[in-house]
Amino acid sequence: MVQKAERVQGRRGKPVGNITRGTTNPNRMRRLDRWLAGPQAWRLRSAVDPLVVDLGYGASPATAVELFERLQAVRPDVRVCGIEIEPARVRVAKSLERPGLSFHVGGFEVPVPGNPVLVRAFNVLRQYEESDVAGIWALVQSRLAPQGLFIDGTCDEIGRRVTWVALDPNGPLSLSLSMRFGGFELPSDVAERLPKALIHRNIPGERIHAFLNALDQAWLEAAPLASFGNKQRWTAMCQSMRDAGWPLQDGTSRWRLGELTVDWSAVAPA
Repeated sequence: MVQKAERVQGRRGKPVGNITRGTTNPNRMRRLDRWLAGPQAWRLRSAVDPLVVDLGYGASPATAVELFERLQAVRPDVRVCGIEIEPARVRVAKSLERPGLSFHVGGFEVPVPGNPVLVRAFNVLRQYEESDVAGIWALVQSRLAPQGLFIDGTCDEIGRRVTWVALDPNGPLSLSLSMRFGGFELPSDVAERLPKALIHRNIPGERIHAFLNALDQAWLEAAPLASFGNKQRWTAMCQSMRDAGWPLQDGTSRWRLGELTVDWSAVAPA
């Protein structure tokens, strides 16, 4: 059931948002985490305050702990704050606190001191109405550091098909797709895991629909490379998309991971 974000505007003294299902699994966010620790690591390295927020980490704090450990390799003094609107989930997580890792009750208002350089909200907005997305985005964006990034993403239960929108304080920048080789027939199989802002827009006449169709066509045309492996085939697909004028932001080093990032303008709702 889709939940209506009835408290997006907030109430005095109350967290902004609703309690979500909270389902999660260890290592589910690994594909996003390696993107944050890779192409986006400069944001953390250059931050005056290396504050990172895992917003709506779920019934288990495992993925927040993993995020903390992965980002420590980039910035040893990183501070990761896990935020959950359900107090019981925070009480469970408190036993895992350590220097640099803490857990707090809250919602989209991001109730922590300072302005985070990274905010990750995965499988959270998916459970709200599409009409609430813009307001939620704006609220979280207002809390970012000047070079901060807000990640609104969705993935399957074990992180084999993953998508995310990246936003800075001024607006959305890009859409990323990351898929496990051997776990799909066509790139458009990821459509069921699109972020809330796009999942209902995968219809004729919308940019995301055209983009996914173009991906499928480029994937099929690269079929002769399958005998050399899926990495080569995916890389050829991405290069074909770029040659066709699609504004892909990344290159071979990311493509070989089954990942690609495209400018938001190419997929934004019409």
